[in-house]
Amino acid sequence: MDSPHILVLGAGSAGKRHARNLRALGCRISLFDPREDRLREAATEGPVSSSHSNLDAALGAHGYDGFVIASPPVFHVDQVLTISARHQRWILCEKPLSITAAEARRLEPVAGRVLLGYTYRWWPPLERFRARLQAGEIGTLHTLRFVMSAHLADWHPWERYQDFFMANREQGGGALLDESHFIDLMLWLAGWPTKVYAQVEKISALEINADDNVDILVSYASGLRVNLHLDLLGRPHERSITAMGDGGTLAYVYEENAIKLGR
Repeated sequence: MDSPHILVLGAGSAGKRHARNLRALGCRISLFDPREDRLREAATEGPVSSSHSNLDAALGAHGYDGFVIASPPVFHVDQVLTISARHQRWILCEKPLSITAAEARRLEPVAGRVLLGYTYRWWPPLERFRARLQAGEIGTLHTLRFVMSAHLADWHPWERYQDFFMANREQGGGALLDESHFIDLMLWLAGWPTKVYAQVEKISALEINADDNVDILVSYASGLRVNLHLDLLGRPHERSITAMGDGGTLAYVYEENAIKLGR
């Protein structure tokens, strides 16, 4: 049996990371990106069956076994629909699925074949973190706190941050949409809330038109309270989850890839 052939849409940092992972799993890779320079750069990292700067040409070049969409979010909905019209295969789409809920609803007819790239749920330390909470290691859970803080200029040091899609609200950039990993983790750890209050703002001198600071307060019927803080400003970078209960505090610190228990 031939190894699976996957078309990766987008040859930026996320697309190249997906391509590396898929090669490590034994897949064959083809690439689409409208920028020829990115296609050339991605091809230096490993074997590429074919490269295309035109999506129609890419979709017609092979009978693919699956697709990965790693383009800027503004393109996600149209690319999912374009692929689905020609290939009845699974699609892994990077988050966010769409910039707006209205656009996302266009995908309802094909949603059964679309996977969303909220990959933190499958990170073994976070699986263990969740299992320890569910086992009651710190007793009744009262608060959860999520922090993601990382200066935008450090994300892609090889390019001007002003040229990165994260700087552009119209392309789906900004702290809220890109770091929605932590909203997904909140739902995974605590379920669906009853009340949500959020401030989504641009408060810094960064040369961007997208939000760079997000604070979300969430309430649950059980009495649980959750705080999420996301920003594009912090140095040093910080990503953490802290859970506080009657019997102690359990924290996951991303930079150390460690779970810590405080009594």
